[in-house]
Amino acid sequence: MVVTFVGHATFLVQVAGLNLLTDPVYAERASPVAFAGPRRVRAPGVRFDDLPTIAVVLLSHNHYDHCDLGTLRALDRRYHPRVVTPIGNGGLLRSAGIGQVEEIDWWQQAREVPLLITLAPAQHFSSRNMFDRNRALWGGFLIEVGGRRILHAGDSGYGPHFREIARRLGPIDLALLPIGAYEPRWFMKDIHMNPAEAVQAHLDLAARQSIAMHFGTFQLTPEGIDEPVHALAQALRERGVPADRFRTMAVGESVYIPR
Repeated sequence: MVVTFVGHATFLVQVAGLNLLTDPVYAERASPVAFAGPRRVRAPGVRFDDLPTIAVVLLSHNHYDHCDLGTLRALDRRYHPRVVTPIGNGGLLRSAGIGQVEEIDWWQQAREVPLLITLAPAQHFSSRNMFDRNRALWGGFLIEVGGRRILHAGDSGYGPHFREIARRLGPIDLALLPIGAYEPRWFMKDIHMNPAEAVQAHLDLAARQSIAMHFGTFQLTPEGIDEPVHALAQALRERGVPADRFRTMAVGESVYIPR
């Protein structure tokens, strides 16, 4: 099992001869329009044309920094992957011409993919415009094969669901946890963890290792683009968690998950 950080919440997961992409976003802006909105500040760690054949796409929710219809259409034209997503997102995808979509609820397993994929809960919300708030579900994904388990947490505020995920779906070998887009706290606390809360989530999950995501690609909120990295290092020191147990990756970097 090899995991490569493409950027933001996009990871290439290669396991058992299959290639998966999580929340694939190759757009220059996380926005409904091409001329405005948060612009990418780091290029994808794997060029689109260098991707291997993608069999499965995991789409955690419909926000523009996670659900890029242009990228999804390009993947569909080239590879025809199965897209697994929370309930309520299928209509958007099918309207964009995405052919193979499976919608599942929290704690359900996908039935139309060749490995175990379970939708895990998250504390977040959904919307594409001002009229469709929370009409589609959001979540994270547990990928399990050969006794190894990876959790892609999607977008989430901190909450008791991390302990419940550990209880119901653990043990977890690798957790991919968001650490960015957390300021101002009065507004973002319920939907985005800050690095200290992400460290607590790591502990709640009892993950063997965690890797940070959702930082350093799009300037979504007021904190500095690299501030989440520094805040994560400080939170790990304060909680006495070894730095190699929860770390950041450079875009394009890969990690091997042993049996």
